[in-house]
Amino acid sequence: MTLTGTALPSDGYRRVEIPALDVRHLSAGYNGKLALEDVSLSVRAGERIGLIGPNGAGKSTLFRAIVGLLPPRRGEIFINGRTDREARREAAFVPQFEDVDWEFPVVVIDVVEMGLARQIGWFRFPNARHWAIAREALARVGMADYAGTQIGELSGGQKRRVFIARALAQGAHILLMDEPFSGVDAVAQMQIMSILDDLRSDGVTIILATHDLNLAASHFDRLLILNTRVFAYGPPDEVFKPEILAPAFGGQIAVWHREGEVVMLTDQHT
Repeated sequence: MTLTGTALPSDGYRRVEIPALDVRHLSAGYNGKLALEDVSLSVRAGERIGLIGPNGAGKSTLFRAIVGLLPPRRGEIFINGRTDREARREAAFVPQFEDVDWEFPVVVIDVVEMGLARQIGWFRFPNARHWAIAREALARVGMADYAGTQIGELSGGQKRRVFIARALAQGAHILLMDEPFSGVDAVAQMQIMSILDDLRSDGVTIILATHDLNLAASHFDRLLILNTRVFAYGPPDEVFKPEILAPAFGGQIAVWHREGEVVMLTDQHT
C-alpha cells in the first residue's frame, strides 16, 4: 500500500490508498513448470500499465492468474484489497486474437452478454436490464450499430472493441488486454486507444501486453518488463533502456529514437 496526500485529516493520520491491483510474490505455471516466478507489482486505480517481454515471458499467465483462471503456486493477488472470488470479478481478461474462435455462430450482443453470465445465472435467459447493460457497453466502444452482426463478419479492430464491451458489461474496473493491437491497422489502433483514454478518465485500470515498443514508450504511465520474473517496473523514461531490455529479451539489443519512433534491434525473435 502507498501513502498519499500531504495534509493530515482531523484524526491525525494520513489517508491510505488501497491499490486497484496488488500482486505479491506470485509464482505460477503449467505442468510442473513455472512461467512466473516471484512476481510482485502494485497498480493504482486508473493507471495504464504497459506489459512487455519476449514470447513465452509469462504475460498471458500473469493475466490468467489475476482473474482466477490459473491458481498460483505461491503468492497472493489482491484486487481492491481483497482476495475473494467476488473481487476477481472486478478484473476482466481480453485474450489474444488467436485464442478466440471467430467462426462460432454468435452475434455481437450475445458476445457482450457473456460478460453478464454470473448475473444472468445458469440456464436462464437475459432480461431487459441485461440487454440494456449490453447495449450501453457497446455504445461506449462505438459498436451499438453492430449488435445484430455475426462476430465473424467484423474487422479485427471491431472484434477487439466488442471484447472490451464485454468486459465493461461485466462491471470490471480492471481491464487486462493481451496483445489487442496485433494484426490491426493504424486507424483501428487509434480508435482502441481513444476508448482506453475514455476508460481511464472513468477510473478504469488498464494493463496491456504489447510487442509494439513505440506504443509502450509513449502511451503508458508505467511499464512492466517481464520474462518469468520482473526485470523492471516504473515510468517509461526510467525503464525503457538497453541495459534493462537486453537481459529481459535474452540477447543483444539496441534502442534509439528516430523521427519520433523508438527503434529496437535484437538478435532474438520477440
